[in-house]
Amino acid sequence: MAATLELPLIVIVGPTASGKSGVAIELAEQYNGEIICADSRTIFKGMDIGTAKPSKQDQARVPHWGLDIATPSEPFSAADFKKYAVQKIAEIRARGHVPFLVGGTGLYIDGVVFDYEFGLPANLEKRAELEQMTIEDLHKYCIQNNIPIPENDQNKRYVIRAIEQKGISSKRSDTPINNCIIVGITTDSEQLRERIHYRIEQLFDDGVVEEAKMLGDTYGWESEAMTGNIYRFARAYMNDELTKDEFILRSSTADWQLAKRQLTWLKRNKFIAWRPLDEVADEVKNYITRTLA
Repeated sequence: MAATLELPLIVIVGPTASGKSGVAIELAEQYNGEIICADSRTIFKGMDIGTAKPSKQDQARVPHWGLDIATPSEPFSAADFKKYAVQKIAEIRARGHVPFLVGGTGLYIDGVVFDYEFGLPANLEKRAELEQMTIEDLHKYCIQNNIPIPENDQNKRYVIRAIEQKGISSKRSDTPINNCIIVGITTDSEQLRERIHYRIEQLFDDGVVEEAKMLGDTYGWESEAMTGNIYRFARAYMNDELTKDEFILRSSTADWQLAKRQLTWLKRNKFIAWRPLDEVADEVKNYITRTLA
């Protein structure tokens, strides 16, 4: 393969349940690649079923990074992810392998691709004001000020941090970093909803409720990672507040709303080449062929 400095960064993005992981694994196998997962949920240890983390079998097929790098009780920011991912990209290239950055967390992706400058100091007076607001009022504030609501939208700390980081967009590159292609997976809305619903059914059958109990007992139900997505509904199910069907419906609806927020963020990026799932591999192959020719 070509000299390590010539190896491209392949970025594959799309909403939850769009098929990113599967196509990325196939491509990484073909091109001696390694995958960095850009997902704000799969970073947490122990959250395997509820986050639809790549299976041990998939991780054995291709090296995966960005998994299990924080506990559910500790904060992990987009700035932390950028530092981690940039280091991993360099290490992967140094091994003569192709780095694949794969995920649906828009700020994680953009932080790397557009070289965001993080670490803006918080205005403590403003933060105190925001902390007095309800989660609903914080959502309204975001909408009124054109601030994307983060994926973990029920976690006040995440929403407040999103508000505090609004100024980040002025400290970023206008174009992607060199030697990088970003491919987005287009999806039919109805088909995506069906995929999400089916996946939630699978997660229930795979034991997500039992996983949630273990995590809640270990880290507490109020820990950072437990307040969003499927785990809060698992808790309600365990407390007999939801039936199985209600659990599946509520979880599917929440992930559908997540998918829409992910797409809203991603579609602001004019450098993404949007392709149907069955055309993503050819798009990436053509780019790699041109780059390494």
